[in-house]
Amino acid sequence: MRILLTNDDGINAPGLAVLEEIALNVAGPDGEVWIVAPAFEQSGVAHCISYTHPMMIAKLGRRRYAAEGSPADCVLAGLYDVLQGAKPDLVLSGVNRGNNSAENVLYSGTVGGAMEAALQGLPAIALSQYMGPLSEDLPSPFDAAVGHGEAIIRRLLKRGIWDKGDYRLFYNVNFPPVGREAVKGMKVAPQGYRKDTFFGVESQISPTGRKFLWIKGGPQHLPTAAGTDAAVNLDGYISVTPMRADLSAHDAMDDVRKALE
Repeated sequence: MRILLTNDDGINAPGLAVLEEIALNVAGPDGEVWIVAPAFEQSGVAHCISYTHPMMIAKLGRRRYAAEGSPADCVLAGLYDVLQGAKPDLVLSGVNRGNNSAENVLYSGTVGGAMEAALQGLPAIALSQYMGPLSEDLPSPFDAAVGHGEAIIRRLLKRGIWDKGDYRLFYNVNFPPVGREAVKGMKVAPQGYRKDTFFGVESQISPTGRKFLWIKGGPQHLPTAAGTDAAVNLDGYISVTPMRADLSAHDAMDDVRKALE
């Protein structure tokens, strides 16, 4: 099996090292694991591509490359430059330091990398590690991902739905903010929504008197609706969310058509 890895925390991120170990086990002794990851952190870039400017790519080692671009850029670089069109059997993005549940999905470069792979017609999984007091005190905050990542990927490969539609299905996996022994299991859960948790800005005056704005996020440990991704994560479960890049509001289509046509 040939597996392509990317992330949004950067080529030197500890979560990428975790994912590499998982991928090596999944690929097997005769498999290949290729890494094309951002040269610098790209958190929050979502599905951005560097359409208006070029990006430098550098080979750092055997099957290991860093590109000055987003995770989606890295997937494109991996497919069409590094692998020269020899498509991988699977694309894995992560393991992100921090959750990509609920509204975080919309901003996540980790999810953006998996989404681009799906748009390229490839099986793809985004993986993220929820952080919290119980995980931060562990020797590795990625302990849940280390302990259960391989099994989740293997289960998805064996039993997951891998359609070949125009907007191909891909998966978003979030590990709970606990150690591996405290993980209660896995639940398939839809994307949730944290009420009263929004991104905003905080201003700061520099020593030169200029104003700068910092993007500021909201609380991450507010539960979403029962049974949705962040809620099951905070309850100790791994969430698996099937996703598509199609943003159409299918549930509202008939009502809008009746109102407007």
